[in-house]
Amino acid sequence: MYEVEKSNLKRCSEYVVQVLQPSYVRNFMTAYLDREIVERILSEETRSVTSAVQVFLDQVCLLEEEGWFQALLDTLQAEGYNGLCEALEKWDFEALENTRPHRVLLDRIEPSFTKKIRPNELLGHLRGCLLPRECEEIQAINSQKGQIAAAERLTECLKRSDKHNWFKLLKTALYDCEQHAALELLDPDTGHDEEMDTETMTTISFQYREECDDDDEGLLKSGNDMTPSETLSIPAAGDRSGGEKKLRHYQRELADPVFQGHNTIICAPTGCGKTVVALEICEQHLQAKGKEAKIVFMATKVDVFDQQYKLFKDHFLQKDPDVRIEGFCGNQEDTLSMTVIMENNDIIILTPQILVNAMTQGEVPCLSCFSLLILDECHNTTGKHPYNMIMRSYLDAKLDSGQNQRRLPQIVGLTASVGIGSFKNQSEAEDNICQLCGNLDARVISTVQTHIDDLRHYVHTPEKDFYLVPKRQANPFTRIIYDIMAKIEGLAKRVYNIESLSSIENRDYGSQKYEQWIVDVQKKCRVLHLKDQQEESRVCRALFNYTEHLRKYNDALIINEDARTKDALEYLSAFIEQVKNAGHDDTERQLTTYFEGTRNPLLVSGENNNSHYKKSELMFFILEEQYRHNEETKSVLFVRTRALADALRKWIEESDSLKFLKPGVLIGRGRKSSQLTGSGMTLTSKKGVLDSFKNLDNQSKILIATSVADEGIDIPQCNLVLMYEYVGNVVKMVQVRGRGRAQGSKCLLISDKKEMIDKEKHNMEKEKIVEKAVKNLQAAPEDMLQKIDIFQRRDKIFRDMEKCIVERPRTEGNYELLCSKCKKHGCFTEDIRKLQECHHIVMDRGFFTRAKTEPHPKPKGVCVHGVLFTCDVVLIVVVYYPQDLPVIKIDSFVVKNCVTGQQRYYRKWKEVDFTIKTFDLSEIVTNWIPYTLRRPM
Repeated sequence: MYEVEKSNLKRCSEYVVQVLQPSYVRNFMTAYLDREIVERILSEETRSVTSAVQVFLDQVCLLEEEGWFQALLDTLQAEGYNGLCEALEKWDFEALENTRPHRVLLDRIEPSFTKKIRPNELLGHLRGCLLPRECEEIQAINSQKGQIAAAERLTECLKRSDKHNWFKLLKTALYDCEQHAALELLDPDTGHDEEMDTETMTTISFQYREECDDDDEGLLKSGNDMTPSETLSIPAAGDRSGGEKKLRHYQRELADPVFQGHNTIICAPTGCGKTVVALEICEQHLQAKGKEAKIVFMATKVDVFDQQYKLFKDHFLQKDPDVRIEGFCGNQEDTLSMTVIMENNDIIILTPQILVNAMTQGEVPCLSCFSLLILDECHNTTGKHPYNMIMRSYLDAKLDSGQNQRRLPQIVGLTASVGIGSFKNQSEAEDNICQLCGNLDARVISTVQTHIDDLRHYVHTPEKDFYLVPKRQANPFTRIIYDIMAKIEGLAKRVYNIESLSSIENRDYGSQKYEQWIVDVQKKCRVLHLKDQQEESRVCRALFNYTEHLRKYNDALIINEDARTKDALEYLSAFIEQVKNAGHDDTERQLTTYFEGTRNPLLVSGENNNSHYKKSELMFFILEEQYRHNEETKSVLFVRTRALADALRKWIEESDSLKFLKPGVLIGRGRKSSQLTGSGMTLTSKKGVLDSFKNLDNQSKILIATSVADEGIDIPQCNLVLMYEYVGNVVKMVQVRGRGRAQGSKCLLISDKKEMIDKEKHNMEKEKIVEKAVKNLQAAPEDMLQKIDIFQRRDKIFRDMEKCIVERPRTEGNYELLCSKCKKHGCFTEDIRKLQECHHIVMDRGFFTRAKTEPHPKPKGVCVHGVLFTCDVVLIVVVYYPQDLPVIKIDSFVVKNCVTGQQRYYRKWKEVDFTIKTFDLSEIVTNWIPYTLRRPM
């Protein structure tokens, strides 16, 4: 009986298997199958729906009861399986077969598709192709497990849908809900209004994949090399006019205003090849100016300086070896002469402070010595930035004498965004842009307008998305740390009323505001004045110790919030161990003993609290899914602090599922005085990390970075950017997002703070305002130039007024320099001499006896002999000139007026208000060398 039906079921079982979910026809199963078999099928369904359906079909085909087939059809109809029911009635599965390509496509794109859809918005549009109980399940999963889990369930339900029009309904739902990124995955040819796509709209200030052309061996390599037709043709050696670089159409458009002689800001996305444009500008300039050409290219960071210097050297070595190129950055300032470099080179690569110092010291008498200045990351030309100091000199020369502008160098600025300063609307944004143009004397903002399609062909647009997760609940570790911090604050209050030192309120433990409070207390502590000098020294040293320990506990709370409790505890333990090894005083001994007393409870809390919580769990899930889908993925993970970067590195290395990523850490150099945990990286170590990351054998697949990777550094082949509680202003947003350079890149913000996600979305809106402001200024160039001229004349008036202010004469009185931490005597100002207009040395022989001496960790040749420390603060370095002379840093001291007792703190020597005598070699006596130092052989 029913042999035909059973035969057809077996023959067409693949269609039933791909659609049916056995638990949905449980009523039929309980009526016709044994209880044990039903339980077996339902149990199998938890592991694999497909295998469960196969078991179900095998058992159905054994049935002999009359009416079972009609009962099956009735159950399918009642549960909403209308398509499957119709196919079984007619034994015609053509409609289901026609949906196969759509199922295959959805299965292929599923890892990306589920991250791009918002299932709750789609459900109302998809009820025609989903079963009612499927909709209920998806809604429940969304509320209990989150959006991604719900998206996965929705995708699975769609792939098992028996409705012939489910794919069309899905595309319509995505379009109606403006989920265009997911829609483009389903159908790349689907057109949509770009104004509707708020997440992926290309703007002039997007950053994408940087192309460093032929820099195969340099610090950083492009992730998307030029095609052979776009590479440079190599001229004969010495033929500066030959071998014109074949710029892309949009690159030529960017460079045209410069070729016409205008001072220009080139604003274009990272990845479009601004470096290529800069090299072509240099070539054209050298050809046009001949022997009169003198080009300066400036980079704001030493890391970027190294990158660009090598790029220029390699390029012109092939293009024209006769072009003389030299690089000059801060760590070479004492060994190279700017005058000599200018006389013997055609192109000079600099960090801008070098040029500021050379102008101040008279080595560069005026900017007319140069014919072209190129300022990389020119949006920094504001305030007291060295770029602005250079351009103020330029503008003074232009506006003062009205000298022929042909005597001043041409100015070219490179940037990916001109969205500087604060603004609320387009008018204010235009003012800010005009101010930047005024500071750079730029008459043109060059963006890609005519060849925008050409730009979009080569530049890959990163996808932006946001993940808001629940906050982590308080746990035993945080409660113990709270208690420790409260007790340390109590100890500090017994020494001095610390509340009177800072007005910062509402400083919660584990917050950035608490860190600001510590900084404020330490700043006030430096200039704290008590009648009893010894008491003042004791109080200040104790407060510094207390606040430094509070800082580390605050850091540990932040690490615990964003990583594992284990990492936070290891961070604290490493700090305490370093304090103990440094010869700690009574206060530090008290604090370390207190920590040791709570170590066991902290260990227990750490062991019981190392499970992932939703924020970090989500990040790990995203990483796992990304690399499962694409093994060649390269990721950059941005974090706020160095300590967190190190904690996440350890976590990934210890994760069984992610340790294959071999994470690298990229952080800044940090304070030179840092002797504790969290000290920075050298340029060499940074280069090693980046080399590993860009290596073709995939030594490192993820880079964990702080803000050092925001600007300028070209990170190649990166297609996933994770911002882990990391948000800044508009320019930072553009720069961070632009670290994703490869095709199909994604940029994801993960946060448990709604206000942080709202801020990033607000930055995106402000970015659109900047785009409209630029277009409006370009459409009315005369109005823009008029506004720029007004700003320049106004700023010139302010600078002239500042020059008219009589500088307060420096006093001749004697002052005492005290250690800023313990207030012990260092020296008197009458014993200080100025050497070479920049170094300040102490002539008092007893200076060495008042501090302990240790070898300098990085002596530069024979110049630096050692470093003196007191209270773990770097006070001096010792140089030979020709004897051992202590060179002091003013920010390591507070200056006390010997008459009034008033104390002041200075960060730079130029801020002091007392006179300093000039060094005279005749003052050095033959027995100057102190017994604590020995000259190396």
